Amino acid sequence: MTYCVAMKLHDGLVFVADSRTNAGVDNIATFRKLHLFNVPGERLIAIQSAGNLATSQAVISLLRQRLDSEHANLHDVPTLNHAAVLLGQTLREVLQREAQDAPSGHGLDLSCSFLLGGQIKGAEPELFNIYPHGNFISATEDTPFFQIGESKYGKPILDRALTFDTPLEEALRCALLSFDATIRSNLSVGLPLDLVVLPRDRLERVNSHRIDEQDDYFLELRRGWGEGLRDLLAALPAPPGDYWR
Repeated sequence: MTYCVAMKLHDGLVFVADSRTNAGVDNIATFRKLHLFNVPGERLIAIQSAGNLATSQAVISLLRQRLDSEHANLHDVPTLNHAAVLLGQTLREVLQREAQDAPSGHGLDLSCSFLLGGQIKGAEPELFNIYPHGNFISATEDTPFFQIGESKYGKPILDRALTFDTPLEEALRCALLSFDATIRSNLSVGLPLDLVVLPRDRLERVNSHRIDEQDDYFLELRRGWGEGLRDLLAALPAPPGDYWR
C-alpha cells in the first residue's frame, strides 16, 4: 500500500510520499514513489504515484525516456495543465498496452493514480490529482491538498490544521504528523519517507530528502506530538456526571 500527500499553498508546494509497497511479517519492499523532473531555473515538476507498481513504473519510465525525443514531454510542455494532460495520456497508453498483453480474465488490478505539481517560470505553482482513468482535477485555495493511497488516517489533521495560507514549514510539520498517524494505524504504510519542499519561484535544482527510522527530527516530532496530545486531553474539561454515571 501507499500514502502520498501534496499541498499547494500561498508560499509554494509540499510533497511527501512513503516508500513501502508490500507489507507483511516477512515481505516488505521499498520503492521510490516521488519523482522529480527539473530544468534548473525554468521548471520543476514533482510526480507521486500510488497503486499498481508495474503500471506506475512504466508510466514514469516512458515520461523519462521521452524527455529527449520528439514526443511532447515534461521538459517542453507550456503549462502544468499540459503536463497533467500528458501524464493522463501516458497512463492510458500504458493501461491499454497492458490490457492487450494480459490474458483474458486475468483479474489483476492494473490501476494507479498520481499527484503532479510544480511550477514553470512565469506561471503560478499548480497541483493536480490524476485519477486512474487519466482525468484530473486541480487544487484550489479551498482545497489546498490532495492525498492518494491510504489516506483516511492522515486526513483529520490536514482537515483541521491546513489552509492555503499555512506557512511551508508548518505545512511540512502537518504533513509529517499525517504520516505518523497513518504509520501508527496501518502497517502497509511505513518509513522511509521522501519529501520535497518547493518554495514559490525557486526553480533551481531541488533534491528530495529521505526520512528513515533514525531521523532525529521525525522522532522528535512524533514524540512531541504524542506527549502534547496526552497533555491536551488531560487539560480538557471533564465530562458532566450525567454523561457516564
